[in-house]
Amino acid sequence: MMAERIGIIMNGVTGRMGLNQHLVRSILQLRTEGGVLLSDGRRLMPDPILVGRNPQKLEAISRQHGGLRWSTDLEACLANPEDTIYFDSGLTGMREASVMRAIEHGKHIYCEKPLSTTADSAARLAAAADAAGVRHGVVQDKLFLPGVRKLRRLITSGYFGRILSIRGEFGYWVFEGDWGLPAQRPSWNYRKEEDGGIILDMFAHWRYVLDHTFAPVEAVSCLGATHIPTRVDEAGKTYDCTADDAAYGTFLLKGGIIAQFNSSWTTRVYRDELLTMQVDGTEASAIAGLRECRVQHRVNTPRPVWNPDIANPIPFRDSWTDVPDNMEYGNAFKVQWELYLKAVAEGKPFPHDFWDGARGVQLAELALQSWEEKRWMQVPPIVPVKAAH
Repeated sequence: MMAERIGIIMNGVTGRMGLNQHLVRSILQLRTEGGVLLSDGRRLMPDPILVGRNPQKLEAISRQHGGLRWSTDLEACLANPEDTIYFDSGLTGMREASVMRAIEHGKHIYCEKPLSTTADSAARLAAAADAAGVRHGVVQDKLFLPGVRKLRRLITSGYFGRILSIRGEFGYWVFEGDWGLPAQRPSWNYRKEEDGGIILDMFAHWRYVLDHTFAPVEAVSCLGATHIPTRVDEAGKTYDCTADDAAYGTFLLKGGIIAQFNSSWTTRVYRDELLTMQVDGTEASAIAGLRECRVQHRVNTPRPVWNPDIANPIPFRDSWTDVPDNMEYGNAFKVQWELYLKAVAEGKPFPHDFWDGARGVQLAELALQSWEEKRWMQVPPIVPVKAAH
């Protein structure tokens, strides 16, 4: 059976994430695999058009990948009824205007996170998308990582008993760019005036990870920091960093679960993966990363006794065991793209919608306020406008 075409306007694919994860490893990989298999046996073939501001970069990407369509005229692309999906992975500060125009053109919309720069702005987009009747979604890639999927499997099975706490460590050292090695993140990440900062970037992730894996977030306390005051940009010029490069957050979840997440672009890694989460429960514990997950049940838990006067007698790591894969895990971005395309083609609800995206922005906003005011912030529920009437 011949695959049915679905046109996708992909805005922001000249950036690292848009190019590597969304275009190459998701959309182009789906094309290589013959499209997305729908529940009725049909296949859906993505047909992307690349959109951006730099024609040289767009043409080079197009040529490298077999002559993909490209354009620098977003408005003309939105006016084309043959392309029914708009995807945005451009600068966060430009997202509200672009997405609102896509809504006005009746496009289904899929976006990178954070959905916008403020919770009010994100909620406006969600309400407008609902009113237009379009299918909307936000990237929540970490939910589809093998390590987190294994963790959810353990929770569903009741493995932990009552969950007590979660401790997350995320980050790595981003080079300053001033001694021979270039920075591996763009300079706008460190400028508050350009919507940079690790809190806006990462707390949107922690919101959906906590909400969907453990329990809804009810309160947040956060301390941010700008540990590195100056860096060197892409043009080799030194600039002042005005945004946070590290954040130390504590979250209270429904049911009394306490979560702590350290997020940092100024830490050197001494752990198995760039993200690890330790979950402790009354019956068992687990340590999950991007891909791996290890567990320790209470029957395998050693009985340490504090004695700093002797060498540690217990090889603690030896009593942890791996959670087996038991299945094949695809690229997390590609897996969510498949789910979103199926939702559009089959007219089914997509769970990770703009309202979910607004909750992520809300948490980042409240964390920034907590840092500024040095106090705990309650996290009020965001209820979709259509459900509130």
